[in-house]
Amino acid sequence: MPDPATQRAGSRRETRRRLDALTFGLFTVALGTNIPTPLLLVYRRTLGLSDADLTAVFGCYAIGLIAALTVSGAASDRFGRRALVLPFAVVAGLVSLLFLPAAGSLPLLYLARLLQGVVSGVVFSVANAWLQELAGPEGQQSAATRGAVSTSLGFAIAPAMSGVLAQYGPAPTTLPYLVHVAVVAVGLAALLTVPETVTERRPGRLMTLGLPPEARRPFRALLAPTAVGVFAFPAVAATLLPLLVVPGGVGPAYAGLIGGLALGASAVAARVGRGIARGGPLGMAMGSAGLAVSVLAIVTRSEPLLLPASVLLGAGAGLCLTAGLTLTARLAPPQTRGAMNSAFYAFAYAGFGTPLLLAWIGAGVGDVAAVSAFAVVPAAIAAWLWRELRRQDRAVSGER
Repeated sequence: MPDPATQRAGSRRETRRRLDALTFGLFTVALGTNIPTPLLLVYRRTLGLSDADLTAVFGCYAIGLIAALTVSGAASDRFGRRALVLPFAVVAGLVSLLFLPAAGSLPLLYLARLLQGVVSGVVFSVANAWLQELAGPEGQQSAATRGAVSTSLGFAIAPAMSGVLAQYGPAPTTLPYLVHVAVVAVGLAALLTVPETVTERRPGRLMTLGLPPEARRPFRALLAPTAVGVFAFPAVAATLLPLLVVPGGVGPAYAGLIGGLALGASAVAARVGRGIARGGPLGMAMGSAGLAVSVLAIVTRSEPLLLPASVLLGAGAGLCLTAGLTLTARLAPPQTRGAMNSAFYAFAYAGFGTPLLLAWIGAGVGDVAAVSAFAVVPAAIAAWLWRELRRQDRAVSGER
């Protein structure tokens, strides 16, 4: 007769293997999203793009992503996680191939970036719900950390890799994407080993952000404000700051370093943030500090100041991501887990439009004034989140 302890240990190992495979698959898709970031400087030269064109190409990613989020989570609750993640992981590789001819065509560049957003909207929200279900009730925080770290690492490695390949490699607008296609093929093989977790098909509306009534106030008061910093901070660091600090922009390798630093700090903070009870307000406060350093860098035209600014902005984003995913896992009932992850990511990814918004405001009032005003926003959100979390703690203590 099999030993129960041995059976449990074997079950834990199998669960861990599946979680590792899904985490790696999520990483490979995330890797593709920021490969174009330092290459925007190359596209500006080859296509004659303005700074507004660059921020628009970067920001249209958010349009595709948010559109996908409105249906992907609910669709995965209905049809299953594998049914969406596997085909869209394939699409992630195909989109990277679409970027090859896009080097000579602005409309294709917009289309490829838009489709990249669609892929991200589907895979990130659904894969995180999948991770939460594979981990089980006892592993929710671990699953949230896995999702945050794997996504942040993919985001971080991509700009550093593509920036170096673009500046020193033989084919700046081709080689980085081919590397991603090869990596995502390995990720797809890993995803094929992960079983479906939705065993019961759940009919319902496909276009919904899926907030159950009991979660609506916590979502509005805590999750939505926390989500603001998740991608707004690193997007500003990776795309807008190099253009504002250095007229004409820095080289692709240095731009990749700045983006990699911001997103690498995000990955580290996402891992460390697992044990921080007040990760949301702390992340917002760090983001505000990073924006303050950014203002100083713009005023002094100091390239070195871009580095600490990027680290602070990235760390703030990572803390916000882990705090948000942990709370989402705790609030979401199983039948709406995919949709609620989509709701969180919809708010988070709206931050990708921040560089375009700041560039537009800066054209009217000046870059220093625009970034200075924006620095006040996360500081105010940090104070709000701190108050809401204290109120929630008092309510829980009163119930006891």
